[in-house]
Amino acid sequence: MNRDYWREMFSYTALYRKMAKVKKLVKPQKVSFGKHRDQYFLHYAPLTAKSDKVVVWIHGGGWNAGNPKDFDFVGQHFAKEGYHCISLGYRLSPKHKYPCQTEDVCAGFVKAKKYLADCGVDTSKIIVTGPSAGAHLAAALCYDRVFQEKYAIDTDCIIGYIGVAGPLSFRKGMTWTVRTLLGQLFAKGYDRSLGEPCSFLQKNIIPMLLIHSRHDGLLDYSMSEDFYEKANALGMECELYDVVDKLDTHSAYSAGMFLETRATNKALDKLFTWIEQA
Repeated sequence: MNRDYWREMFSYTALYRKMAKVKKLVKPQKVSFGKHRDQYFLHYAPLTAKSDKVVVWIHGGGWNAGNPKDFDFVGQHFAKEGYHCISLGYRLSPKHKYPCQTEDVCAGFVKAKKYLADCGVDTSKIIVTGPSAGAHLAAALCYDRVFQEKYAIDTDCIIGYIGVAGPLSFRKGMTWTVRTLLGQLFAKGYDRSLGEPCSFLQKNIIPMLLIHSRHDGLLDYSMSEDFYEKANALGMECELYDVVDKLDTHSAYSAGMFLETRATNKALDKLFTWIEQA
């Protein structure tokens, strides 16, 4: 175990303390899109609408933990910044094997888009983003043509993808933690390349921003770097941003940056600046 791994492990207490202090200024609307308890999304309407863009955020948690309610502070942050935010849930491993997670994200996206349209919200400019496992599933939503065709997803409305600390390449040398999580996610004998963003990525016009730290501690920087190089080889618009903040271990920046401010956290400011310019 390297030093960054232990820094990551010891960061959780401080994160939970910050989460407990977040003010709940927006009451989200919960909408189910399936019978399972995790098949729902939360809609956070902006306090003051400052943008005509919608953010679809997919939570992380190693594919085996978490739900939109756990990450309420993220939806609150987007709403305070003036965006309509959809926080998508999905069924979890190891009980539910891949591709259940991508199927849920796609079904939830379709339902959320119709729901917003029915509410009179413009859905012509959508940013899809997520941290860690959420970055993986957001990439599938944006770039996996198999599921786009299966769920009749019109990607013309998606104007950007932001993957934060994403397991986008299943390369050799992964940490024990990542190997274990992937072992829970995929059924024995399943062709993992079908669920690896770096493998299913094809030429696509959706521009991307990848945010990753060289001191992540759990997911090696090369996992985003491989995806970035593949996108460049395909001639796609892609930017890879190195985290330079002091809070640079996996949880501290992937979701934890939403507990900070743009003035104090450069990764957070980069994310919102990119959205504004998309």
